[in-house]
Order: sequence, then structure tokens, then C-alpha cells
Amino acid sequence: MSSQAAPKQDTTPGIIPSAPWRLIEVEILSDYRLSVKFIDGTRGEVDLSRLIWSDQAGVFSLLRDPATFAKATIEYGTVTWLGEIDLAPDSMYDQIKQQGTWVLE
Repeated sequence: MSSQAAPKQDTTPGIIPSAPWRLIEVEILSDYRLSVKFIDGTRGEVDLSRLIWSDQAGVFSLLRDPATFAKATIEYGTVTWLGEIDLAPDSMYDQIKQQGTWVLE
């Protein structure tokens, strides 16, 4: 899976986010990883590779297809994919603020 050059930004109309854990930018990286930026300027990386390929992946197994994974976008400050798959931005923020990376298993 190749990296995309331009990050995707939240384009949800009429929303003025104020919580620090609201995402404003997501960039698709290789190996089922994301680069994210929060409204307060905090940046970090999310690694979904272990979760996606685990036996307990559930709906996240749909993201094994690189083309599907690359369709990550931001809606209302949250990383989402088609099929209503999303990531908890508050948990993501807490882990990235502490460690710089959020690894989902």
C-alpha cells in the first residue's frame, strides 16, 4: 500500500470543534497506519495492522483491502470508513498524547 501525498481534512459543514481530541487531518500511511492531527495541534500515528489481521478483527477485517483502508476520512472529528467503521478519537488522543502512537490490537 502506498502513501498518499495530501492529507485529508475534516470538511464537515457547520461544525466548529472545540474538544482537543477532535481530529482535523488524517493521512494514509503504509502498513495499515494513519498519521493524524488534532485540533490542538497534537500529531501522531495510529497503527491498525495488528487489529485488522487478528482473529478478533470483526468489522475491522473489512479494512484488510488496501483500497478500502485508503478511503479513511474525517467526519465530525472522527476517522471513519464506509460501512460505519470508526475509531474513538478520545482514546486515540489520550494514547498519542502519552506515547505518540496508538496501536490497536
